[in-house]
Amino acid sequence: MHSGRWDSTDEAQGPIGQEVVTNFLDASPAHEVTWTDPVTGASGYLVVHTLVGGLATGGTRMRPGCTISEVGDLARGMATKTSVFGLPVGGAKGGIDFDPRDPRAVGVLERFCSAMLPWLDGHWVTAEDLGVAQSRIDEVFATLGLGQSYHAAISRSATPEETLHRVRDGLGTLTDDGLELGEIIGGYGVAEACLGVADSLGWAQGETSVSIQGVGTMGGGAAWYLHEAGVRVVAMGDAAGTLYCPQGLDVPALLDLRDAFGEIDRTKVPGDVQQLPREAILSLPADIFVPAAISYAIREENASEIAARVVVEAANSATTPEAEAMLTSSGIPVIPDFVANAGAAAWAWWLLQGQVGSDPQDSFTRLKTEMRSKVAVMLGEWKGMGIAPRETGRVIAMANHAQLEGVEIFIP
Repeated sequence: MHSGRWDSTDEAQGPIGQEVVTNFLDASPAHEVTWTDPVTGASGYLVVHTLVGGLATGGTRMRPGCTISEVGDLARGMATKTSVFGLPVGGAKGGIDFDPRDPRAVGVLERFCSAMLPWLDGHWVTAEDLGVAQSRIDEVFATLGLGQSYHAAISRSATPEETLHRVRDGLGTLTDDGLELGEIIGGYGVAEACLGVADSLGWAQGETSVSIQGVGTMGGGAAWYLHEAGVRVVAMGDAAGTLYCPQGLDVPALLDLRDAFGEIDRTKVPGDVQQLPREAILSLPADIFVPAAISYAIREENASEIAARVVVEAANSATTPEAEAMLTSSGIPVIPDFVANAGAAAWAWWLLQGQVGSDPQDSFTRLKTEMRSKVAVMLGEWKGMGIAPRETGRVIAMANHAQLEGVEIFIP
């Protein structure tokens, strides 16, 4: 890779022509499946954007109002994500239009997965997502006799039992902080994307400020590791509102106050922390803003409120295209979700292929190296040529996808 602009005639990048764009990133999904729950009437969707070697990967989410259009956008994002990181697997996504807090939610998820069994058995590697915990997914897979949600890939392994053992060991490995590696690796990747931004723009970590919308797996994990790195996390937002302290929040203490649904107990928040409305987080001053809660959090009607100098997307599709165009024209680059939040997906595949194991430091080092290098390339193009990070990321994805077409997937 080099610092000049990439285009379809750039021989150093290989055959990245209009045909690749049409057939891959901008193509219609390879498969769409719509399901209706016979008990509750809830709708569920599976969208497989691309298959590589017969496999696609992407989580399963559950939220009220989930649509097939949303799931399709997320599946395309997964296809881009796997390609940017050079993973030999396509992109997919599952979604269920149902409230995960409803006591019937577990049954809905079980029936959805049962209906998707042919895909889960042979082609679709899924995992946790919004409203669905990894532990819940694995419980459902156990009832289906599939063992673990990576089953479609594990079953292709030369040694399925050894691979399953390696995956379970990796997911359950504890870090030095006593956290499960599989639970926090995605948030760690987001933190490294933020630190990569600081490095690329010449900001000292101790003088860099970050605001984070969302305190769940991604947002909470990113906040934890940024705090550990000495970055000032000045604002954290959840469904109940925004917590703000310009000197920096005590991130570990606030994360300890989260309930089962990821909301911070306001009765125990220190008095020096300002409690503001939920939307206030958009306009608070910070070097980096991390939307880590919901899709389409930054929209055309609120993009002008963003006060940060850089946006790092931790949530899938956190910024609408119209809003991103507004930010870009205002000199605010957006590090796209398919890079910033790809840590968990990339790590899972490295684990499946035995490229990392149960030593957390190996995983941290691998992800740090790959995440920072990609952020550096994107911001290098932004600083040098004014090319939006998303466009540079798409070029990388198309180049990698072209090389992966026809590749036979090998899992030891």
